[in-house]
Amino acid sequence: MSLTLSDILLNLFTLLFALLAYMFYKKYAKTAEENLKMIKSNSDREALIKKEALIAAKDAVKSERDRLVEETKERRLEFAKNEEKLIKREDSIAEKLQLIVEKENKIDKQKDILAEKENELSLLIDKETQELERISAMSTDEAKTLLLNKLKQDLQQEANQLIKENEIKIKEESDQKAKEILTTVMQRCLIDQVVESTVSVVNLPSDEMKGRIIGREGRNIRTLETLTGVDLIIDDTPEAVVLSCFDPVRREIAKTALEKLIQDGRIHPVRIEETVEKAKAEIEQKIKHEGENAAMDMGVMNLHKELIKILGRLYYRTSYGQNVLKHSLEVGHIAGMIATEIGANAAIAKRAGLLHDIGKAVDHTQEGTHIELGVELAKKYGEKEEVIHAIEAHHDDVSAQTIEAVLVKLADAISAGRPGSRRDTLEIYIKRLQKLEEIATSYDGIKQSFAVQAGREVRVIVQPEKFDDASSAKLSRDIAKRIEDELDYPGQIRVTVVREVRVTEVAK
Repeated sequence: MSLTLSDILLNLFTLLFALLAYMFYKKYAKTAEENLKMIKSNSDREALIKKEALIAAKDAVKSERDRLVEETKERRLEFAKNEEKLIKREDSIAEKLQLIVEKENKIDKQKDILAEKENELSLLIDKETQELERISAMSTDEAKTLLLNKLKQDLQQEANQLIKENEIKIKEESDQKAKEILTTVMQRCLIDQVVESTVSVVNLPSDEMKGRIIGREGRNIRTLETLTGVDLIIDDTPEAVVLSCFDPVRREIAKTALEKLIQDGRIHPVRIEETVEKAKAEIEQKIKHEGENAAMDMGVMNLHKELIKILGRLYYRTSYGQNVLKHSLEVGHIAGMIATEIGANAAIAKRAGLLHDIGKAVDHTQEGTHIELGVELAKKYGEKEEVIHAIEAHHDDVSAQTIEAVLVKLADAISAGRPGSRRDTLEIYIKRLQKLEEIATSYDGIKQSFAVQAGREVRVIVQPEKFDDASSAKLSRDIAKRIEDELDYPGQIRVTVVREVRVTEVAK
């Protein structure tokens, strides 16, 4: 039988397929065997790991159990010890409670004893009180009143004595400290003692000069008076012409111009006008120069130009014979040095001291007191609030709120109150003495009072039967307080109360 080509191809294909199937089988079988071996190996390894983990877990459980057993034993021992301590503490507390109960019983017994003794003492006091009332012929209330009055009197005397001792001690200490400060300040203050006054009299070489000053039909004197605003008084006073004007600067201009005319000898209206203009320029320059010198001498910087000019005008202003510019310089120096001694602001104290009387330069041309005008000028030209307050408070128009204001007030009193600094008018002096005596004699029981030592001391003689030592001390304090409140005076005024008892008997 013959095979066809298709049959051959089919057989080849079948054989090839069988061969491939065999090869695939062989490969899969080998892979499956290897996988089985690997799975078996992994299973054995996992079993070993699980076994080791089980063994480790058993060991950990055993170790933890042993630790817990040991810890339980320790805690049991600790609990046993604590229980033993608690038992001992309870026994101790019980003993203490027993002692407390015993002490309370003793205290109760002592209270009963004290109550009995208090009753006995009360009975004895009542008995003694009745006996004392019988002996003294006074009731208990009367005796209490008498005793209280006596105690009150004793306490008053002791209080007055203590007050007096403390006053003396404080005064000694404060006086000593104040003297040290003021002595240091006054030693360093080089301002001269001021007693000068602006001169208003021009001396003439001869009486013939009066006629030349008057001029034909009075034209010279009228021209001079018109240009300067000063009244020229030409009278019988030999070789002198009196200048009268409320403005010291104008009076100084007239004085300078007249002296120049007298020296030149040519006196006529044209020459008078030229001379007055020159005198005005000279005085204005001198005013500026004096203001600058004052500011430089005080060490005050950044002072407004107009304030410097106004300050220089004080060179021609006097108060009770004291030159106001020199007084201002003195106040500034004293206030600054005291401020340095006590640690205050020396720059503010100096500046305020220099400007405290600045209002006196314009008070004759403007309405208001020199304090009001001074405050207005200081505000106008940009002074600090501390300086303005010190100017406003230096005569107690307002209460001083800063230490610098107090120092300016103090320095002003020192400069004005020291001997020879000012000239009091006789009328003011007499009124002050009369007021001192009037205050002293206004109290009951005063025999006489005398103002002595130029008003620096008041001696008060009292009726001895109306005053004792304590009331005399109180009277002196009351009089001194009234003098402080009602009078203005420089320095201090001492009040001395004299209580004198005289007993006279005649031997026969």
